[in-house]
Amino acid sequence: MAYTTINKSTDYFNTKLYTGTGSSNAITGVGFQPDWTWIKSRSATRNHHAFDAVRGVTKVLKPNETDAESTVATTLTAFGTDGFTLGTDVSVNESSGTFVSWNWKANGAGSANTDGSINSTVSVNTTAGFSIVKYTGYGGVSTVGHGLGVAPNLIINKNFESGSTSWFVGLIDWTKRLKLEGTNDWAANTVWNDTAPTNQVFSLNGSNANSSGQDYIAYCFAEKTGYSKFGKYTGNGNADGPFVYTGFKPAFLLVKRADTTDNWMMYDNKRLGYNPSNSLVEANTNAAEYASDRFDILSNGFKPRYDWTPINASGGTYLYIAFGQSLVGSNNVPCTAR
Repeated sequence: MAYTTINKSTDYFNTKLYTGTGSSNAITGVGFQPDWTWIKSRSATRNHHAFDAVRGVTKVLKPNETDAESTVATTLTAFGTDGFTLGTDVSVNESSGTFVSWNWKANGAGSANTDGSINSTVSVNTTAGFSIVKYTGYGGVSTVGHGLGVAPNLIINKNFESGSTSWFVGLIDWTKRLKLEGTNDWAANTVWNDTAPTNQVFSLNGSNANSSGQDYIAYCFAEKTGYSKFGKYTGNGNADGPFVYTGFKPAFLLVKRADTTDNWMMYDNKRLGYNPSNSLVEANTNAAEYASDRFDILSNGFKPRYDWTPINASGGTYLYIAFGQSLVGSNNVPCTAR
């Protein structure tokens, strides 16, 4: 029987919806002090904005763009004990605009890590299997400490110093990579040096994520029973799609077709929050949210409910990233129904 160390997932991940004010706006109700906050306008065509406690407030990265980090004083101005505070920038706080924020808890600004051949600064939450890693590239083959104590299953990496550089995503097969800002398929690439991460380090090769003297940020995740799952499924091309078992009810779901070009599909349990009418945001575009009757989110997984190429083409290969929480019974055994 599998056990979970997480009795309450919202202590470590939470989706928070809010309405912009156009003036200083303290967003509360996250349930913890977030260390990675990813914001998207639901009502307008605007870029995604991501902030983390290691790079610092007002430091913007755009997950749907290859841009370098920019400092915008009127964006996210503070991380608080129960959320964050926003300035007047319309991308995160347009008056009367509707927004979604996805929030993860690490461990503040981080501390030095010397496990790899490249020293790093790591903010780590080993309970939730999440770390934020900042490092400066060295060139060639290198390793970087991630602090998790177990091998990560997912890494999202970005050169934040230089523009026109991709968000490289490593998942399952470390001889391949995806690009978060693009529609690219799951292509062979040596960005991870064709080497799976260990319990201490992840590997890099060449300029994609290790250019000499360039600054990088990596978001690293290890699966935790009853809380996070990263995997793949094969589509069947009909409305009764394949059931994908996660072991918990997903509160956040990111799906990408891997064997051809297609968008990244983002869902959560707050927009709208009932099956199958969970609204869609595309992670790699600036498009506003739109209605999408595509998935049933179930007590122990999810199920495509539409013959749609981005999520359920017959024979298509799909990768997914899920966070959430099963009900927890006695002795911390995850349950899947009441």
